[in-house]
Amino acid sequence: MKRLVSLVCIACLLFVSNSSAAPALIALKDLKLVATIGSPDEVSGVVTTGSSIVIYGTKLEKSYAQAINISGEELWTIDLDPASQSLASAATTDASGNVWIGGSISQNTLTPTPAPSSSALNPDNATSLPQDVDLTLKSVVLWRIDHSTHAVSSFTLPQTAPVLITSLAADKNGVTLVGITSTNVGFVVSANLLGEFGKPTLIGKSSTTLDAVVRHNDGSLTVVGASSETLNGKKLVGITDGVIIKISKTGGLLSVVRSSATKAVRNWNSASSSLLLGGQVITGSKTESAITKFSSTYVPTWTYRFMSTGTAFTSGTTSAFFASTAKIPQIATWTPKSARPILLTFDSKGRIIGANSAPTNQREVLGLVTSKILGVLCISASKEAISIYTPT
Repeated sequence: MKRLVSLVCIACLLFVSNSSAAPALIALKDLKLVATIGSPDEVSGVVTTGSSIVIYGTKLEKSYAQAINISGEELWTIDLDPASQSLASAATTDASGNVWIGGSISQNTLTPTPAPSSSALNPDNATSLPQDVDLTLKSVVLWRIDHSTHAVSSFTLPQTAPVLITSLAADKNGVTLVGITSTNVGFVVSANLLGEFGKPTLIGKSSTTLDAVVRHNDGSLTVVGASSETLNGKKLVGITDGVIIKISKTGGLLSVVRSSATKAVRNWNSASSSLLLGGQVITGSKTESAITKFSSTYVPTWTYRFMSTGTAFTSGTTSAFFASTAKIPQIATWTPKSARPILLTFDSKGRIIGANSAPTNQREVLGLVTSKILGVLCISASKEAISIYTPT
């Protein structure tokens, strides 16, 4: 009996020892170059439609779109509005494969059309529109590129002041654009698939930016960004708070969730349809990327912070892309000497299960796209050019 008890005790000790052992480190893999697509001054972003990669941006004050295949070969190039000065700044695709590109356009060559009045949701007092935004671009513009013919349709919404469009989302019912006005107010407007705009919603009064939008099946919206002012009765907590805002189908503000760091500058700059959010946290001299998976009621289910240059892009339920500046304990051999982009893959519980890094000359992250056909595409930049990478 004593021998049996001893064997049981030894087995238990072995089990405890093994179960408490540190998990194996994730092997770091390289990202594979797909194509180099242009200079940082000319490329705004990348989306996918079918097996095509669509690059969009602005060259010499004219907006364009260009499609390439996964081998980097050009398929087509389109001047979106060759007669007008414009800025293409955000894009998405719909369920039919049409490409929607949003931005700003000069009113000089447009036929004036009545613009719906805007409704300010927050009368409170509260940072500023980027200095490189052309203040003559006073109309919001939405371009649609047909998935089969590549024909371009253009829809405009005149404004009294410029609006920088930062994000688009589309589904079978329409498309939503968000951004920031020249008076530093968050801007939200939706249109149906015919390009007919509804009434814009303004959020904040002087210090709110919106950087990403998610459309929900019930017609409501989730918009995320940053604010340094009271919104919907929710007062400022830090220096600048990251905010998650729910908007009803009719444009009413339903709720505001603010970050809770009291001495931080925070924002959410990316949001996937599953509410995997990416953003940055600046506390004193420390800058981090924040990656958090939220429930449908905006309750965090898991979260990470990584030392970085700040911005983090998310896609789907599993991927995040940011420029890391320090060791990540779960990743083998990852000790960057300067900012270097890394793609992390998570499982459903938030555990890191994969890691891929860009070359050392890539210093800035610009986007992350997931395609059913092409897989995950990472967009990053060196000093000279923007490139697209995919996991190996």
